[in-house]
Amino acid sequence: MTERLLPTPSHTIGPFYGHALPFPGGADVAPQGHPDTITLHGYVFDGAGAPIPDALLDFWQAAPDGSLTGAPGSMRRDPSTGGFVGRNRTDFTGFGRVATDADGHYALHTLPPGNAGLPYISVCVFARGLVHHLFTRAYLSDGTDPLLDSLPAERRATLIAAAGDPRTYRFDIRLQGEGETVFLEFQ
Repeated sequence: MTERLLPTPSHTIGPFYGHALPFPGGADVAPQGHPDTITLHGYVFDGAGAPIPDALLDFWQAAPDGSLTGAPGSMRRDPSTGGFVGRNRTDFTGFGRVATDADGHYALHTLPPGNAGLPYISVCVFARGLVHHLFTRAYLSDGTDPLLDSLPAERRATLIAAAGDPRTYRFDIRLQGEGETVFLEFQ
């Protein structure tokens, strides 16, 4: 008689993102009510083109003035309230974390990045089936940029967010297959 053993976490690949990683207000990088707030939104798709309902996205960017400091302590938990020190809804934090919803959609509310060159927001993707997270960029406009200039036109297009309603940009992420998003490798 063969005994059936159940898999343990060391034998499975997540996602285990739902516990502790998403946090209240993670999509709100811009101060509440700021008149320059923009929304970056889209869907995360798998290789078959199906939306991924359990992906987790980290975003980080330069402040509108080009600085990279963000709000001090914006990811540090306050032990007395359980909230986040530095995430007071009045300071620009420079960092956001958003889980996709049941339809694979995400939305980030931030300020336009003030980095040198073309404005972009850095994105890190965690999703089921990925052993390692993936890095990419969401450019808010097209133009001359060393990274974009190095890519063929059809690949370049996967990094450019489409401008929509005023102050809204759509950036879909395709993990593989036709229209696969360009992912970056850091060494």
